[in-house]
Amino acid sequence: MSTLVIQLPSRARLAGGDARTPPRDDATEFAYVLTPDGINITRQGRTTPALMPKADSAVVVLAEQDVSWHLVTVPKAPAARLRAAIAGLLEEQLLEEPDVLHFALAPGTAAGRRGFVAVMDKAWLRGHLSALDKAGIAVERAVPMAWPEDTPLGHFGAPFGDDAGAPMQVTWSDAKGVICVGVNGALARQMLPQWASQPARWTAHPAVAAPAERWLGGSVLVQGDDQRALQAMRSLWNLLQFDLAAKNRGAVAFRDAMRRWRSSSWRPVRWGLAGLVAVQVLGLNLWAWHQERQVGAKREAMVSLLRSTHPQVRAVLDAPAQMQKETDLLRTAAGRSGDGDLDTLLGVAASAWPEGQPPLQTMKYDGTRLSFSSSGWSEAQVGQFRSQLGASDWSVTQDGGTLTLARASGARRS
Repeated sequence: MSTLVIQLPSRARLAGGDARTPPRDDATEFAYVLTPDGINITRQGRTTPALMPKADSAVVVLAEQDVSWHLVTVPKAPAARLRAAIAGLLEEQLLEEPDVLHFALAPGTAAGRRGFVAVMDKAWLRGHLSALDKAGIAVERAVPMAWPEDTPLGHFGAPFGDDAGAPMQVTWSDAKGVICVGVNGALARQMLPQWASQPARWTAHPAVAAPAERWLGGSVLVQGDDQRALQAMRSLWNLLQFDLAAKNRGAVAFRDAMRRWRSSSWRPVRWGLAGLVAVQVLGLNLWAWHQERQVGAKREAMVSLLRSTHPQVRAVLDAPAQMQKETDLLRTAAGRSGDGDLDTLLGVAASAWPEGQPPLQTMKYDGTRLSFSSSGWSEAQVGQFRSQLGASDWSVTQDGGTLTLARASGARRS
């Protein structure tokens, strides 16, 4: 499942008019990365939205300086009023009116618990999303390039575009938040001893790796903006919340779940499930083969018994039926009564005939069953007649004032 990761150009500040209004020109270029699995890169570059490659999903990445972070206790409010509650909570900490800002909660943050709120300019973000949407790029998520996390991270970025002549910047993120400052400023020099004293991981853009090591006084890991964007894409963040949330949440959630399922981190699970299915299919086939062999063995045993008992039978088509037929012929030749014979049925009925009832007056015999009238019998007598014969594998059914006697289904025939 391919993903198009788009880096939004940093918001203009204090120059060129209203900083909250993004450029409306369709010729605005965005840096992008196309990845099939969130790790490898198949294509990258910088171009306008209309010329970007097609992908199954799209994610935008916001630069560090375009997002501010505030640690708060998330208010307990209904979903429809949660944004207003957060805005009221942060009103005194914000430099702009809450109405022109967009808020997003950290992943997994629950009401009543401490968590970070990401704040960014709403019009600027909405404008870029609209420009991408007009080009046919449906953005599913927006993620920050850096976010607060327990492991301290420091990154030296290379200015580009209109800020190419600006001094190198350093971004520091830890459990307390994210800060982005120029290395020539007093704040960076003041914070350096504190940062250097922590077991942090330091990275730098390839263009500023050498000056970054001189300023830091230590080694750094070279990491380009493309790799940082992929790292941000793999995070659980999604800044598109509240009024910027995707409308088709079900489809977006399904695509997001499929994206995670197809990612490399889930590869062991996929292999495990595939192996489990293969084992199940193999086991079912082995069990079916075993059952088939057992059935075949029983069938062969019945054929063998028929031929050994009745050697005159040449062709065996239905061993149980032929065995019953040959046994009935032998019984008839010996003058013995079978279960379906009239005299056998009369004897069975007589053995359980209720006391005080007159002898049988009328009856009907169809070759296997005996039917007779039970008029004048009480319910207790009928129940006793049925239970007494049922213990001997005989079936007694009642239809109005008529009782029918026959050998119970599945009972052994003598």
